[in-house]
Amino acid sequence: MPEERRPAILAVDDEPAVLSAVARDLRRAFGERFRVLKASSGQEALDLIDEVRLRGDQIALLVADQRMPGMQGTEFLTRAREVVPDAKRVLLTAYADTKAAIDAVNVARLDYYLTKPWHPPEDKFNPVLDDLLVTWERRAELESHGVRLIGHRFSRESHDLRDFLARNRVPAQWIDVETDADRARALLQASKVGDDRLPVAVLEDGTVLGQPSIAELATALGVSSDPAQEHYDLIIVGGGPAGLAGAVYGASEGLKTVMVEREAPGGQAGQSSRIENYLGFPTGVSGSDLADRATTQATRLGAEILSIQDAVSLKPDGSGRFVELGNGATLSGNCVLIASGVSYRQMEADGFSDLTGRGIYYGAALTEAKSCEKQHVVVIGAGNSAGQAAVYFAEYAAMVTMLVRGPSLTASMSQYLIEQIEQLENVEVKTGATAVAAKGDDHLEALVVRHGEDETEVECSACFVFIGAAPGTDWLDGTVARDEKGFILSGLDARTDGWPLKRDPYPLETSVPGVFVAGDVRARSVKRVAGAVGEGSMSVSLVHQYLADG
Repeated sequence: MPEERRPAILAVDDEPAVLSAVARDLRRAFGERFRVLKASSGQEALDLIDEVRLRGDQIALLVADQRMPGMQGTEFLTRAREVVPDAKRVLLTAYADTKAAIDAVNVARLDYYLTKPWHPPEDKFNPVLDDLLVTWERRAELESHGVRLIGHRFSRESHDLRDFLARNRVPAQWIDVETDADRARALLQASKVGDDRLPVAVLEDGTVLGQPSIAELATALGVSSDPAQEHYDLIIVGGGPAGLAGAVYGASEGLKTVMVEREAPGGQAGQSSRIENYLGFPTGVSGSDLADRATTQATRLGAEILSIQDAVSLKPDGSGRFVELGNGATLSGNCVLIASGVSYRQMEADGFSDLTGRGIYYGAALTEAKSCEKQHVVVIGAGNSAGQAAVYFAEYAAMVTMLVRGPSLTASMSQYLIEQIEQLENVEVKTGATAVAAKGDDHLEALVVRHGEDETEVECSACFVFIGAAPGTDWLDGTVARDEKGFILSGLDARTDGWPLKRDPYPLETSVPGVFVAGDVRARSVKRVAGAVGEGSMSVSLVHQYLADG
């Protein structure tokens, strides 16, 4: 790639010797992929960012020292975030500035901070930055290459395809026929497809798909696949944190492992904009990045992943366990781990069903974030997922309103999120409030909100719903014991009248020997990412124990 077109890394430090050393280390490690720029003050760096953007070039990483006269590193990174929000941000601190760095994680949304000195850079500097740059490159690739999808923003079909591509990490460009009309028209003419067949997907090999279903697009892209083996040691149903953890540990311990996921690896957690209470990620990690890392890890270790496949039945037969898929195929295995998670409950208020995908969305729907720029967004719910969404959309929207049915957030949301929300000037929390109707012709235009005895109409362009979750376990009717809400019983709770063995069920074992459950779909689970990962990992040791018992 030509020097001037390569994405840039910008190093900022007021001490010439330190700045030269940082730039030298950056060039040695990343000079082939990025060009390295230098600035000796925060203001000089902001001016340089403007110059780079005017040339149409990208900035991938900002590395700034904290102690600079005139503008400290945290202030610079906060201001830079407004103009290059996708750039990764790293603060260089002295040991005495560690508290300031930690405080700045929420304000400047730091991706990492490094304490001086970091020598040797090969051990303490380069690995951290390389990880951030790889993540940036993947996201940049997703947004600038691959499938070109043409459609209307307020189209349910367009939204579903965009969401599928994003959650499966398929590089894609979204082309809105209204905001990017000239480009959309030219591409439709070249593809010889009328706008009456929107949405239209144009693949990199020139294949054109008019109004494709998710299954048709997945097949054309090679995302979906067929089983590679006739029999497995472990079949995992569900690709959220619990299922991915099971796949990683199962494959790493020599089990022939296959994971079946109906939508995209990551599950509901994969839609989280930022998970900040997961062990080992002090500045937080997005659900999509966590899912991407775990998927790469599982496949590298030998796990097989079948995407866009749904399990429709489970049949125990002797020592075998058989999972039938929606496409008619059947997986044969010794053990099964059910980690199918939960789905957000649907709003039953007037208008919500008609406007789903056209302004009404369930879950974070991160693909819609940039479309919400300078608009009013409503978030319905009071749990961590709702809080994470409110914080994330506040970066784009002019105003975010949270509708909370209860008297406060404290009963259902982590304190760190409550504190973040309180600090955001453009987030309003309405307690004791409920949406009773959604209004709009071809897309959402307003919500009718009941607050006490009063009803008011709130104009908004997007509404994201997080009102509790339900397990999709109907496919296990008559096979696996569940509680009254459909969550799967395990351990001693699963020892029903039909339990066939003398021993008690293992802790995560269901009412069917050799069939285990982990994550949110399990009754009594803690409904946290770390808990799901722990259960998915633990289930593999129980699978080994089950297989050893014969």
